[in-house]
Amino acid sequence: MRLKDLEIYDTITIQTHDNPDADAIASGFALYTYFRDRVGEVSLVYSGRNKIQKTDLRLMVEKLGIPIRYRAPEEGKLKGLLITVDCQYGAGNISCFKAESVVVIDHHQQEIATDGLDGYEIVSNLGSCATLVWKLLMEEHFPVNENIQVGTALYYGLYRDTSQFTELYYPLDRDMREAVSFDKNIMYLLKNSNLSLKELEIAGIALIRYIYNRDFHYAIIRTHACDPNLLGLISDFLIQVDEIHTCVVYNHVDDGYKFSVRSCIREVNASEFAQYLSQGIGSGGGHAERAGGFLYKRRYERHYPALNGETYFGNKMKQYFESFDIIDVSAGGLDTERMQRYEGRQETAGYVKASTLMPSGTQCVIRTLDGDIQFLIDDKRYILIDGSGRVKVISEEQFHENYEPLPGVCDIRLEYTPRLKDKATNTFKDLVQHMQPCTSKRAVRVLVRQLSRGVKVFTPKAGDAYILGNPGDYLVVNSEDLQDISVVEQSVFHKLYCEL
Repeated sequence: MRLKDLEIYDTITIQTHDNPDADAIASGFALYTYFRDRVGEVSLVYSGRNKIQKTDLRLMVEKLGIPIRYRAPEEGKLKGLLITVDCQYGAGNISCFKAESVVVIDHHQQEIATDGLDGYEIVSNLGSCATLVWKLLMEEHFPVNENIQVGTALYYGLYRDTSQFTELYYPLDRDMREAVSFDKNIMYLLKNSNLSLKELEIAGIALIRYIYNRDFHYAIIRTHACDPNLLGLISDFLIQVDEIHTCVVYNHVDDGYKFSVRSCIREVNASEFAQYLSQGIGSGGGHAERAGGFLYKRRYERHYPALNGETYFGNKMKQYFESFDIIDVSAGGLDTERMQRYEGRQETAGYVKASTLMPSGTQCVIRTLDGDIQFLIDDKRYILIDGSGRVKVISEEQFHENYEPLPGVCDIRLEYTPRLKDKATNTFKDLVQHMQPCTSKRAVRVLVRQLSRGVKVFTPKAGDAYILGNPGDYLVVNSEDLQDISVVEQSVFHKLYCEL
């Protein structure tokens, strides 16, 4: 869906969910600003039992001049187009006004049928709806950075919905954080107007009601209803306790459970842990030490109808710590004697010489779904992207030894398009746009073992980061370099390798 396609309407109402948070207000304000000069009449509204009360939200509306108004649930049918933002029309967290046409723009898991809508953009892997709206604005070449109020609102929406950027795990969220201009003074004011005396009391009560597991050194805390950012503040305090190595702080909200994760040990990556806790019933992610997620009420109740939150998190955390083995390659923990021998099938990829995109000596970073790759450009660096979106930076010698350029156009379609960024100037180059096709010259010989249990593999090359393998996946070791280890999902393994 494109925003320009909605300009055919003379009247547009943008509605946030009831009791709107910073992300909903920011997303609605950005859309309001876009349509204000393009259609006849635009309004930004919210509804529900309560009007906006939180200090930071009232300041946000006041300081950024956001024209949001309360619309009573009993008010009549809306003319023209209704756009629900940061929520879905007909879901439980929004008052449902009748409208001639309805469009949904949201970043949560899909809760409703879309066949009755006049358009929708639901992208559930984003950390905030503000990011999705920013993407839609960029597609229309809307000058976000010429409107400091809109930029500040979007930045603050992302900041709050990702627990102060600690749960920033999708690359497009990081792209927006780095791209938008914002008012630093207003941001400072908003960030420091977030905790009320009531929330201070909630945090204090929560901290004395912790559950602690001595075997695995983790803690669980449930809080009363509060702003999601309070969960992060409590988690940050809790992880400083010497006996606690990982922790989860959660609370129950109208449409599910919000939770925050912290880890201070290398054996537990908080982002991967959050994904485990939410698998199949929500979403989660973040950084190695800080992460968070959400469990969707309908999915949770369908899978765990008789389980309260405390029991769920207690069971899942115990299962997690009992579910994996540690393999430390540097300590001789990898036994290859009984592994099977396989050969890699030929791989088609895209490549580009890095110095054709930016000058030699440029300090760069490539943002990918698997994380950021940082390197210094020189005349002998090549960038490769395979069909699954994995990015590698290799030497010219490695490229010519292992890959053969192909004629034609490189046709790679990816969920997220990696970009090359100059760290000094904050300028970007689209990698896929400049790629040429190539194929691997020779098959790689590997040693393989299918996993019956989860594993976390530590290698000298990866430092403190581990390679995660789940039961059914394949542990793959390069026979010429036993420290070159990867884990390949069961669903794609036989497409990449054949048995010798």
